[in-house]
Amino acid sequence: MIKHRLFYGWIVVAATHAALFVIFGVAYSFAAFFAAFQSEFDASRGDVSLVFAISGFLYFLIGAFAGALSDRLGPRRISLFGMAVLAAGLFAAAHAQSLAMLYVTYSIGVGIGVGFVYVPSVGAVQPWFLKRRALASGIAVAGIGLGTLVGPLVAAWLIEAFGWRRAFELLGIGTAVLGGVAALLLDNRPSRHGVGPDGGPPLTPSPASPGAPLPGLTLREAMRTKPLWLLYASTLFSCMGLFIPFVHLAPYARDVGLSAATGVLLVGLIGIGSLVGRFGIAGVGDRFGRAQLLAIAYGGMGVMFALWLGSTSAPALGVFALLFGTFYGTMVALAPALVMDLFGARSIAGILGFVYTAAGIGNLIGPAFAGYAFDLSGSYTLPIAAGIGFNAAAVVAALALARAGRSRSA
Repeated sequence: MIKHRLFYGWIVVAATHAALFVIFGVAYSFAAFFAAFQSEFDASRGDVSLVFAISGFLYFLIGAFAGALSDRLGPRRISLFGMAVLAAGLFAAAHAQSLAMLYVTYSIGVGIGVGFVYVPSVGAVQPWFLKRRALASGIAVAGIGLGTLVGPLVAAWLIEAFGWRRAFELLGIGTAVLGGVAALLLDNRPSRHGVGPDGGPPLTPSPASPGAPLPGLTLREAMRTKPLWLLYASTLFSCMGLFIPFVHLAPYARDVGLSAATGVLLVGLIGIGSLVGRFGIAGVGDRFGRAQLLAIAYGGMGVMFALWLGSTSAPALGVFALLFGTFYGTMVALAPALVMDLFGARSIAGILGFVYTAAGIGNLIGPAFAGYAFDLSGSYTLPIAAGIGFNAAAVVAALALARAGRSRSA
């Protein structure tokens, strides 16, 4: 009788999905805490936005370092460390007595924690797949979308039931338990399991030489190529607008007369939309071309900012959130597979981490800019309009990337 063993690559996909669900469920639950922080610390929207902006900047910036460590040491130990720091940061934030202490506890704890999990876990998926890489990446990073949906809703319920401080403690416990289990299952070396991509024969390194480098470019070599910098530019431009709704859509909803619960739900709808993008659209890149599809995703996000600019009703904002999330999810699912296509598996996590520093810069700029613009003008018109321009620039860079990629493969 022939025994069929489950291909471990799908276990890595499931573990990455769970890890991303945990860390981004925590990160994007920030929308539920926004009003509580304003009230507790009598703070402006710009100052509260900085709590999220600093954490996002840190986790994308640290991702470059964590990715390089993961390429050398493996994703399991790196991600376990990140989960521990994230849980500790949440517990410390529960006892913050000022907004400055939230910068030290929440921003730094969440920033370091997410940074040591995100890139290593996403990078761990890529060496396991070739033909089904976009599908596997889409399923794995769908954890971000599910976390975006569930995290704010769970946090809002916990805040309502127990207060924001106890909510942080309970989120910390969940992070330690579920996140720790997910991290333990991560592995980025198919050769250890006697297989290659998609469960086929093992490639270099073989089981007899597990320390040999995988095929592809190093980060230093990749940095000498035009496609890396075009991908970096497109990521930077798009992310300067991307994170504005995650922080400010809920306050915007309250400003136009909708309930706080509706505002949090709208952020959750971004998560639902992103699941559609990751599962339903990103796989098209396997046939259509990932760089071209990336340009379409950026363009769609820009169109959605234009829709947001004139929307004040719950249905219109719901359409914005769902479609914005769809294009955002497509973008996130494409990035790891596109990096693998262009540069190979050798330093996949390190290169991904470097590209994600662009997202970190965008995360630092976008939400804080929107918050301070509102404090000065009493309106979100300027930052929403800026989101249109940011994504237009990203489209230009992505189309140039598509042309450069064809030149390299010719």
